[in-house]
Amino acid sequence: MSQSPQDQPLTNLLEAWREGDGKAFGAVIESAHRRLQQMADERMRQFGPMTITAQEVLNEAVARMLESPSQLRNRAHFFATMSLSMRAIVVDHARARTAAKRGGGAVQITISEQIGGSEQDAFDLLAVDEALKQLTEQDPRGGEILHLAYFAGLKQEQIAEVLGISLRTVERELRFLRAWLKEQLSRG
Repeated sequence: MSQSPQDQPLTNLLEAWREGDGKAFGAVIESAHRRLQQMADERMRQFGPMTITAQEVLNEAVARMLESPSQLRNRAHFFATMSLSMRAIVVDHARARTAAKRGGGAVQITISEQIGGSEQDAFDLLAVDEALKQLTEQDPRGGEILHLAYFAGLKQEQIAEVLGISLRTVERELRFLRAWLKEQLSRG
């Protein structure tokens, strides 16, 4: 008896989609929907009150994925890519909102334990985005590690898997990156 597409492991569905099976992407989204919704909900909690909903962020991320399919290697890569898309959507929304108010009403986020230890200082989302862009220009892997830890909410083991580096490297770099980000944001 063959498995229905929804019953296949996510990595197998991604492979089928990469190979041209149009129905596989629907099965990917169905299979991953609960986790994707959790990611979108987490983003909205981090960024505070916004005029966009978590469901709208998720829907836009799925639409962007369909418009520009990428070569997703596995489950972790899929979630990291979707997280990047969600981040871009929220940042774009924040930019549009602040532009409409001529710089007022910047969206505030709280740096979670993943980034700033136990600090609960609020930082401007756009400042975090700019700091990540600057970091990515100087240290592409560092920027990706910080994004995956903070925006994607991946655990250190998952980051190591996505990037193909050792867990110890991720741990070491995250210690430095947290301090770097805190310093950058305190200057702002």
